[in-house]
Amino acid sequence: MKKYRVFVTRQLFDEAIEIIKKEADVELFEGIDNPVPRDLLLTKIKDIDGLICLLTDTIDSEIIEKGIKLKVISNYAVGFNNIDVNTATKKGIYVTNTPGILTETTADFTFALLLAISRRIVESDRYVRMGNWKYAWGPRMFLGSDVNGKTLGIIGLGRIGKALVKRAKGFDMKIIYYDIVRDESFEKSYGVSFQSLKDLLKEADFVSVNVPLTQNTYHLIGEKEISLMKKTAFLVNTSRGAVIDENNLYTALKNKLIAGAALDVFEKEPIDPENPLLRLDNIIVTPHIASASIETRKNMAIMAAKNLVAALRGEEPPNLVNPEAKKFRGLK
Repeated sequence: MKKYRVFVTRQLFDEAIEIIKKEADVELFEGIDNPVPRDLLLTKIKDIDGLICLLTDTIDSEIIEKGIKLKVISNYAVGFNNIDVNTATKKGIYVTNTPGILTETTADFTFALLLAISRRIVESDRYVRMGNWKYAWGPRMFLGSDVNGKTLGIIGLGRIGKALVKRAKGFDMKIIYYDIVRDESFEKSYGVSFQSLKDLLKEADFVSVNVPLTQNTYHLIGEKEISLMKKTAFLVNTSRGAVIDENNLYTALKNKLIAGAALDVFEKEPIDPENPLLRLDNIIVTPHIASASIETRKNMAIMAAKNLVAALRGEEPPNLVNPEAKKFRGLK
């Protein structure tokens, strides 16, 4: 038996598990698509030194307090709003994430959603599959909206927002952005312009939301914000579901106050099959898969494993969320 014990809340790639096995005994929850039951996690956490978890796992103060041997929580995600970081810090427990590695893949997917909703690709695919295509061609059949030359408004100019800029340039789009921190150097290099959130929403033909979920971004896009958008505009979200008020979005889409929306994330995941958004034709919904390429998901797992192993060795992990935890580690 090795010195350390690690619990992984989901089946990951073998390459990542092999990295951990060199340092620790590893137990994997057998679920592939189902999250680990809370009762099981509360039991496992008592005897482990390291935890690899997913964004869908709620690692709150109750769970962290029971982790009397716990040294590291390695989140298999960029975001970490599923973890009570403050409690972990006070317990001297490192929290890590997997930033950067999914940037390009997520930007690809975001732009794919933008194209799909504007050109009604999913809607027309469904039309064909249902046997409704009766005539070869018609001048008004499935009319969509051009992307080339339109204005893209990016809310959140972080890694993914900047990667999205590069893709939009290929479509000769005018690019405006809003962020709490202005990046004038990037503006000059890529010809993008900073706008207030209000002005961005008024001007953009496409609005892409690329912000983390915080107290300040919860329902950042609500009734007032949606009302500022053009009736011909589209809203795309690959960040976190709760950044958009879904009730107000449903009303806007149903009443054609905006042209459409494409969402990869939702306030509650998995989305309730009875959610009224699913009854609308002017929306595309996907199951939180913006980073779901084989290459990216494997590299995320390897990064999460390396973060965990470094912490077990007593080293500072490469992607440490809470460096303040270092001063508390001697208290464990």
